[in-house]
Amino acid sequence: MAPLTRRQLLRSLAAAPLAAQVPGERPGREPGVEVLNPRDRVPVSLIIDDSTCLVNLNKFSIPQFALARPGLNYDTLPWRSMPREIPDDFVRRFVDWAGENGVRGKYSIVPFPACVGRLDRTLPGWPRKQVDESIRLVRERVTPAWDIHPEMITHTWVIDLKTGHPYAERNERFVENWRWSDNRSVDELAAYLSYALRILHNVDLPCEGVTTPGGFGTGALPQLSQATLEACRDVYQAEIPHYFRHLIREGDQSVEPRVEYASGLGGDDPKCCVSIIGCTADWSGGWDCSNRGDLDRFITPDLSSGRMVEVIDRGEPAVMVCHWTGIYFNGEEVGLKIYQEVVRRLHAKYDNLIWMKNSELARYWAARELTKFRREGAELRIEAPFACPDFTLRLSRGKSAPPRFAGMPLREVGSARALKAGTWAVQGESILACVDMPKGASILS
Repeated sequence: MAPLTRRQLLRSLAAAPLAAQVPGERPGREPGVEVLNPRDRVPVSLIIDDSTCLVNLNKFSIPQFALARPGLNYDTLPWRSMPREIPDDFVRRFVDWAGENGVRGKYSIVPFPACVGRLDRTLPGWPRKQVDESIRLVRERVTPAWDIHPEMITHTWVIDLKTGHPYAERNERFVENWRWSDNRSVDELAAYLSYALRILHNVDLPCEGVTTPGGFGTGALPQLSQATLEACRDVYQAEIPHYFRHLIREGDQSVEPRVEYASGLGGDDPKCCVSIIGCTADWSGGWDCSNRGDLDRFITPDLSSGRMVEVIDRGEPAVMVCHWTGIYFNGEEVGLKIYQEVVRRLHAKYDNLIWMKNSELARYWAARELTKFRREGAELRIEAPFACPDFTLRLSRGKSAPPRFAGMPLREVGSARALKAGTWAVQGESILACVDMPKGASILS
């Protein structure tokens, strides 16, 4: 059987059911207590893959893929005519648009993009001053609303961690996107992830998670989750590590984040890793700029259907997936124009969305799954392994005075739409309470 192309591999991964991970510890549930979405809204987010500083990953990665898998279609892609750089002026315009519309999500920074050069050392073809300015732009303008992830080390050839250079072999077994990670141990994957994370750490970019390039980790899913937990805690002391590996672009299967390998919930050092799941394919131009996208698959012009509508209407986090190379689209900005219209349509249809970074989703779902509740008379005692802003509960409505949290009265608002931390609202026979929940013990009464 002929090997799959990168595009075919991504499609097969999107269609396949997710392999079961180990959830780990879970507290018992208290009847009459339900954790809702933050502020009783539906989270939305945008995952951007294949991004880095300055380097247009396509121009340099496509010929490497062609060498690793000769005879496939990579040589038909016009990589020679692609620009070598995605300029920082475009990053600024993108960030300005995202900020004006409240868009948040994840933005990859490939640390050693396509083996061109390491961001913490040298990037041949770009002056060091320009590289430093590009990194500073990400640090100051991107990180407030976007998580930074390494998308492994190079996104192309596998690096020999002993030498810091690519292995000499030039085949699919030594490309990060494909089969190198199959059956690797937790320690092997953690070492590889840590190497990527340390490059970002060296240039003072914050990081709480990782993104897998192509099929990286597909043949070692349990190990990938545990390695992410180990590497992010080791290099960044991340409290709740998370990763993006899976997407489900159609059907009724849940796309809620998955909280994995939870342990130590009753102690001083609780642990877990969260898998963030995308709900769309890249319908905005693709990683290789070989098509011009399909805007209406996200949400139709009449706002009545599309994948985002399906997921939002069932109340699950709707995480869109795209590639920075397609957003820029060799200067035509095809993907950017598509997402500008997608966001306009979403905001025209819904007034109950909340844009979140991937780390914010991971924190909320970890708190949602792992917080323990216990009723004692009129009090709800809360034991939270992780602090969580905008934590929102639905409780049976009693006859007592307005609710108090940590001894302070909550302010009543007229509806769920007005909820924010420190408020509560009546909803039928229930009350909704929204609080900034601290780590450890607290009381809602």
